Amino acid sequence: MENLLTDSLLFDQFSDIQYFFTTRKGGFSDGNYTSFNLSPFVGDKPQHVAQNLNKLAEILSLPTDKIFFPHQNHGKLIYEIDETFLQFPPEDQKNRLVNRDGLFTNLKNICVSVTTADCVPLLFYDPVKKAVAAAHAGWRGTVQQIAAKMVITLVRKYGCSPKNIRVVMGPAISKQKYEVGKEILLTFKIAGFETSEIFSQRENKIFLNLWKANEMILLRSGVLKSNIEIKELCTFTNSSDFFSARRDGTPCGRMLSGIILR
Repeated sequence: MENLLTDSLLFDQFSDIQYFFTTRKGGFSDGNYTSFNLSPFVGDKPQHVAQNLNKLAEILSLPTDKIFFPHQNHGKLIYEIDETFLQFPPEDQKNRLVNRDGLFTNLKNICVSVTTADCVPLLFYDPVKKAVAAAHAGWRGTVQQIAAKMVITLVRKYGCSPKNIRVVMGPAISKQKYEVGKEILLTFKIAGFETSEIFSQRENKIFLNLWKANEMILLRSGVLKSNIEIKELCTFTNSSDFFSARRDGTPCGRMLSGIILR
């Protein structure tokens, strides 16, 4: 299906979840949003975003009001979609998801998701405690260790064990294309990262491997290496398949990555 990527060796062994990483194909938007932009926060025409969201909901066999994603802020704040949240009016729900970069739930038939256009989308699933989550990790969210925050929260809220948590990382900008400044390398060093593992230098330029950085965070959080899968698809390089803020500039469209407990 051109709209969604749904192949994961890690997740496909479980029949009680549905997950996806959208592409930019098969939607209704135009211009820099061509064509399957799913974010209402980047300047696209509201009617096009609504059409795209309706199409996604149809593919997922899920009402649009059961698909949740935050208005992200490149931080590490996350939010639980629980029964109390579902009782709030739509506008109140929307306000509660502002400045969040991850969502989690143990409710069935609720899609928790995040938008990206170069940053790393992480989908979490615990098959023992039946909990799912989605997180958005650019360099700011990564250096603030949002992945660790999600693992800790799943342990605290639902009694999950880190060794049972599965994590799939979706399409993002690759280490070959993600050039950063020295100040970002220094920020990671100050935060305690082993920078030689995640930064490389070529022709006096510095490049950051966001996938690797988040994998290191997950491993330190107790997630097993065998329970981590990285979809090494570069958003910057694959212009026909993915939006890329670094390549296209802003404004541009966003992909959506989500997971549902069935």
